[in-house]
Amino acid sequence: MPPPEPIAIRSRLPFHYGWIMVATGVLTLFACLGVGRFALGMLLPAMGVQLELSYGEMGFISTGNFIGYLIAVLICGRLNSLLGARRLIFFGLLAIGLSLLLVSQADHFIVVLLLYLITGIGTGVANIPIMGLVAHWFAPKYRGRAAGTMIAGNGLGILFSGSLVPYLNVVGGDDGWRMSWLVFGGLIVLISVACIVLIRNNPEELGLKPIGAEDDQHADQQAPLLEPSQQDRRKMLTHLGSLYFLFGFTYSIYLTFIVTTLVQEYDYSESVAGQFWMGIGFLCIFSGPLFGTLSDRLGRRLGLALVFALQTLAYLLAAANFGSIGLFLSMLLFGLVAFSIPPIIAATLGDYMGPYQVATSFGYVTFFFSIGQIIGPTLAGTLAEASGSFSGSYLLSASLTALAVGLALMLRKPSLKPAD
Repeated sequence: MPPPEPIAIRSRLPFHYGWIMVATGVLTLFACLGVGRFALGMLLPAMGVQLELSYGEMGFISTGNFIGYLIAVLICGRLNSLLGARRLIFFGLLAIGLSLLLVSQADHFIVVLLLYLITGIGTGVANIPIMGLVAHWFAPKYRGRAAGTMIAGNGLGILFSGSLVPYLNVVGGDDGWRMSWLVFGGLIVLISVACIVLIRNNPEELGLKPIGAEDDQHADQQAPLLEPSQQDRRKMLTHLGSLYFLFGFTYSIYLTFIVTTLVQEYDYSESVAGQFWMGIGFLCIFSGPLFGTLSDRLGRRLGLALVFALQTLAYLLAAANFGSIGLFLSMLLFGLVAFSIPPIIAATLGDYMGPYQVATSFGYVTFFFSIGQIIGPTLAGTLAEASGSFSGSYLLSASLTALAVGLALMLRKPSLKPAD
């Protein structure tokens, strides 16, 4: 029996229920990405020691998660039409929570790999529809603000794992990482219940209109319906997909291995590494809204180029042996821009592809992004295994984001014609 509609709650709220949807979006991204995905970097050092994992195997675990995410990208559209976003988000989060509970009991690399692949499927199944709900609950001029606020859940998850994991490693000793996965899994199961209670697929279910719908109604009626030609659309999607691939390839390497680098190459304790990780998480809270707004002012082309340039500098500093100061500056720069690419890509699609192509186009470029996430950590782990250091992997990342700067500067808005 489905939970009752929150009519009573809505009647007492001093604000639109759409902001409840944003809050559930923050919770969802906290669970599926901030904890379910990004906490891995904090847990790998201790897991690697007890399970005797090589650098290559660590990379494969991360890649397994991204393969799961890619599977979700391919099936999510069909599942969404069958189940609806609300149920899909619930089942995705439930899959993450249960798989992490099982990871806490795993004793072999293959078991962890398979379970974390399931975590990746759940991550995609939850993440994709929750971001899609923004379009249902918010008129265009409010969507950037809403999506940027949701993305803060990523940074909050990193902050949470950065504070909890070192504490549990002290309390639990060699099994501290197991306790962390146990806590994370149980918490995500609880969040899945909260989401099924609070999420609604569209405002019409509660007798509401999207936030800002009245403001935009007259403008929408007066605006001409424009869209790019098929040829321009293909070129632009390939261009943006290439940029998104480079982002997925490089950022996944950094988030997967930066804590391992601190602990195993620079001899920091896991407690100190956790403090660095928390610093990244704190900065990540602001990266999406900050650079998304900046791209509104500078334009998408310069906004993307600026973000990739700062990422290049962050990776170069991680690759160079400048000691603690270099690492601190690297993590500072990375945290400032870490999650700013996805909202700028989404905004660029809205600007360039016309109002009726955004959802389909974003799914297309996310496929590129997923492939990058799969290749990056595996290659980085293999390179580190061969060289004994992650410096080469960070240098590779810097070269690819430098290429992305050039590609971003080559972006040109396609010419639009009246829609059919």
